[in-house]
Amino acid sequence: MPLSPTAKAQLQIHFCVLLWGFTAILGKMITLPALPLVWWRMLLVVAALAVLPAVWRGLRAMPARTMLAYAGIGALVALHWLTFYGAVKLANASVAATCIALAPAFTAVIEPWLARRPFSLRELAFGLAVLPGVALVVGGVPDGMRTGIAVGALSALLVALFGSLNKRMVDGGDPLTVTGLELGAGTLLLTLLAPFMPVLFPAFAGDLLIVPSLHDGLLLLTLSLACTLLPFALSLVALRHLSAYAVQLVTNLEPVYAIILAIVLLGEQRELTSLFYLGVAIILVAVFLHPLLDRNKRVQHPEVIAISEAKGIVE
Repeated sequence: MPLSPTAKAQLQIHFCVLLWGFTAILGKMITLPALPLVWWRMLLVVAALAVLPAVWRGLRAMPARTMLAYAGIGALVALHWLTFYGAVKLANASVAATCIALAPAFTAVIEPWLARRPFSLRELAFGLAVLPGVALVVGGVPDGMRTGIAVGALSALLVALFGSLNKRMVDGGDPLTVTGLELGAGTLLLTLLAPFMPVLFPAFAGDLLIVPSLHDGLLLLTLSLACTLLPFALSLVALRHLSAYAVQLVTNLEPVYAIILAIVLLGEQRELTSLFYLGVAIILVAVFLHPLLDRNKRVQHPEVIAISEAKGIVE
């Protein structure tokens, strides 16, 4: 018996979330520092999108002012990916995935400010609800990983910023075109920052002109194509048959998948205590409650699911 379109879409979204869960794992397995890792990932995605005629058609139809706005958002995207993989390198995949789960909490606080609308007490309460979990997460990791937590939290804050800005430009262009433009601008920004990175953030720095090893190259291709473009394309199809509420409930599982994969593939449970996992549970409970606040919204900015490691903000 064939699956209904809705059931098929649910399976597609779960498969996408599983692939997204691998992004932190691959970030840990790739030996490149954060800067060249992100630069190559962005460059490969942009190169793949550049062969699609629809992307160029959308770009030609886009006003220059809109292009500049998306390029600015792309700069935030680049910094988000840089800090996310910086957190992976400074701590581990589990810590980075947990920190990025804070993005909806930051969004609940930041979006009203950017959208110039009154703050919602419910949303503020949701943002505050994750704080006990954060405290437990900090107490449940070795001291050497706490810098990674701070960098990961900054990455989540950047998600809230560019996610909220993308919402203000919901009708600005085709999602594939917007994604290519933002990631292209992000690639350019990282290229310009590279000479200064050893001074500004030496932990992230690395040579962009060195061709990755075969090991790193294959993992980068997997990260860029199998864990970025493939789930992006599948999710765009699935979103036609699912509400934002249904999508967000599934995509909020991403840190769960990532942490389970980190335990199975990397053995990261040996580096973390039970306090960390208790904190993760509290954060995830708060994150899963978030869609209940806006259950009837439709998906308005699908491009965010291609450019963020926090997919649970696609309302």
